[in-house]
Amino acid sequence: MQAHLVRSLLLLGGLLAAGAALAHPGHGAHEGHTLAAGLAHPFAADHLLAVLAVGLWSVLALPAGKAWQGPVLFLLALPLAAWVGLTGFMLPFMEWALALSVLLFGALMLLAAARQRLPAAVGLGLVLLAGLLHGLSHGFAAPGAGLAVYGLGIMVATAALHGTGMLVGLGVQRWLTERSRKLAVTGLGGALLAGGGVLLLGHLAA
Repeated sequence: MQAHLVRSLLLLGGLLAAGAALAHPGHGAHEGHTLAAGLAHPFAADHLLAVLAVGLWSVLALPAGKAWQGPVLFLLALPLAAWVGLTGFMLPFMEWALALSVLLFGALMLLAAARQRLPAAVGLGLVLLAGLLHGLSHGFAAPGAGLAVYGLGIMVATAALHGTGMLVGLGVQRWLTERSRKLAVTGLGGALLAGGGVLLLGHLAA
């Protein structure tokens, strides 16, 4: 049972990394100003992997009872940075930075698997930075009209993805032995690294 669950988690992580790296929906003002467009936006490859990773890492790396801090911090950072993005401000090489954020979370997962966790404040600082980067990207790509409902869709989808990552993390903690847990977390971290690497290589080759 343990081995089957570990294989399922590893397969899920690999499929998410590969599928997300090949698809990038929900970008650009031409997509429409609807709630559906906002809901689709976080399912772009870089956003999807990073947002899932925040929920997963928060459960596995933060002290018990404080796993909510990572997702909440990310969600607070999104609208703040999006407001800046709406002004037309954008950092150079933003797509590279978003891919690097996925690689960063992969590295954090591997550290968690090796029980070499960063101090909670440092990890949360990195979550905040990632949230600001992703929020800036969301704001810059947002439509000029229908912004409120579009933004609501982004926030709802992001919260749902955070929750999914947290549920996976809780499952890993509660249902796996220590050895199987380490294997699963290592595999999920490796999947994030692979997905981020594919994204980064794609941007470098573009």
